[in-house]
Amino acid sequence: MTGQTIGVVGGAGWLGRSIAAALVGSGFVQPQSMILSSRSGKLREPVEALGDVRVTDDNRFLVAHSDVVILSVRPEDLASVHINVQDKLLISLVAGVPLADIQLFTGGTRVVRAMPNAALEIGKSYTPWLANEQVDAVSRSFVQQLFATCGYADEVADEAQLDYLTALSGTGPAYPALLAQTLYHDALAHGVSEHVARRAVNGVVLHASQLINQGRSFEELLETLKNYRGVSAAGIEGMLADGFERSVSGGVNRAFGVAQSKLFDVHKTRQG
Repeated sequence: MTGQTIGVVGGAGWLGRSIAAALVGSGFVQPQSMILSSRSGKLREPVEALGDVRVTDDNRFLVAHSDVVILSVRPEDLASVHINVQDKLLISLVAGVPLADIQLFTGGTRVVRAMPNAALEIGKSYTPWLANEQVDAVSRSFVQQLFATCGYADEVADEAQLDYLTALSGTGPAYPALLAQTLYHDALAHGVSEHVARRAVNGVVLHASQLINQGRSFEELLETLKNYRGVSAAGIEGMLADGFERSVSGGVNRAFGVAQSKLFDVHKTRQG
């Protein structure tokens, strides 16, 4: 448990609310040591895990009473945040906005960028993060512990990697959900009832996939299945022959392009 007060700017939004609930729910921070800000000064809906956390409509109040500030707003809302965090540790969850821009908008000197995903809600988020040179080893260790509390995390080498991972892991359940939907529709097309099709797909995507974490890598698991030369091998080879890898790579890279394009939006906002 940390003895520091953590403030979440944009704490009424889904991401800010989720990370606050994860940190309080895990015991990493006590409710009385958590402050959330929202435009209305209250949460849109109560969150039981948050207990009696403070909620304010004043971002400056939040910064003044916090040791660590988590910035969780949309890129287009960054210019309206109006905070000056100075030398307090600032952790930005704003997608696609580089460290230098975060520093300019917030007055921060010790700045971290991070991109958790929707699995925050179940304590299983993968969160890549990156810190500027002013963030010392003690603070880096704190950041790693904070995000490990919400799942698991890695410090990455540069902003290009973080932007790419925004498109990969930052999408959370999007890609597994797309695979599940595709398998579900195919099952329906073959006459399987909706109830059975949904349960069968869940059995594959949600349950059988957990075997990947049982001591064998996904490469080893695929190689074993292909070597059986049976039904699974035929399915794998058919998908690959129809461009599965190319399609997945194309989708992720299109998402990567969108993540990078947010930089332009932020620059336009500043010029305006």
